[in-house]
Amino acid sequence: MGTLAAASENLFAEAAAVYVETMSPTLTPSTTNQRGAWIRCGALRLPELNRAAQKAPSAAAAPSGVSLRSRVFADASVAAAGRDPNGVGMSSHRLSKRGRYIAWATTGVVVVAGAGIAAQTSMAATSWPAQKTYTGRAFDTCTAPSLSAMKAWNTGFYGAAAVYIGGKNRGCAQPNLTASWVKSVSAAGWKLIPLYVGAQPPCQTSRNPERFTATTAAALGKSNAEDAVAKASALGMKPGSPIYLNMESYDTTNKACNDATLTYVRSFSKTLRAKTYRAGLYGFSSSSAKAIATATDRTDLPGNLWYALWNNKNTTTADWPWDPKLYTNHSRAHQYMVNSKESRGGHTITVDRNAWDAPVALIG
Repeated sequence: MGTLAAASENLFAEAAAVYVETMSPTLTPSTTNQRGAWIRCGALRLPELNRAAQKAPSAAAAPSGVSLRSRVFADASVAAAGRDPNGVGMSSHRLSKRGRYIAWATTGVVVVAGAGIAAQTSMAATSWPAQKTYTGRAFDTCTAPSLSAMKAWNTGFYGAAAVYIGGKNRGCAQPNLTASWVKSVSAAGWKLIPLYVGAQPPCQTSRNPERFTATTAAALGKSNAEDAVAKASALGMKPGSPIYLNMESYDTTNKACNDATLTYVRSFSKTLRAKTYRAGLYGFSSSSAKAIATATDRTDLPGNLWYALWNNKNTTTADWPWDPKLYTNHSRAHQYMVNSKESRGGHTITVDRNAWDAPVALIG
């Protein structure tokens, strides 16, 4: 993106042109500068894109043989299936002790963990490291396990682990999660998935200490994202890594609340990209992820979707609840089982299981 000067970015933003993070596994540093050919968008009229490309300084030509029209399409929105009680359908380790029993009693609830839609506005970074994609089984648990536990669990059944890197609403202490731990488990072959528990919607029925309002949504989204980047960087997770925003259940039929949530998510995602980190979101299929997946305006939405659908099916495709054109090119993950108590090498951990085909952290 070295030729994307500020004036060019504004022109592309006006035309609603969006760069797709999920294409990055197939792009080289040189092709990411070729704006005209590598853009996907929602409801974007092709003439607007062409005019923006013509006006932009140093506009690069499309790669030979690649049709601009073939890279542009409108993402259709499909309503997500399933229902979940407001603030109840979530993994037990993100809840209070009382809430765990409620969650265990509602394991039939459909949940979606969102990590981002294909719609992405122009990025301010001068260059983007290639996406590091992991495809396989991953686990998440509230507290990062000890190094000895991670070594014992390195049997091949799981290849990646999600870790809660920060956020005022993070539910567990992280005594093991240090830069040294990250380096050691990465050297042992583990892939890591950074998860940040940011501010939550004003209409959410929970006791989360940090919430946004319509007035504070944009500012909190920005400051939370800056904190997330600082936390990831301190752990040795380099630019180019994804950060998945944890957004719990809320009443999406409350328009004011939903609008504020989308404002917050867009601000968070935009700020991540400005600092060369990939954007993602964890949410619910009947609420927070549905709001992202079905939003008409695709501007600044996350680029990877981690959806939790507790059906015990290890897949990111067979049970995909939305338009199949959404979140392709290694940008999906599926939480398919929760609160699974498992033992390996003498170490017992309660985890959630995930089918993963999405970006993971770059360590170094």
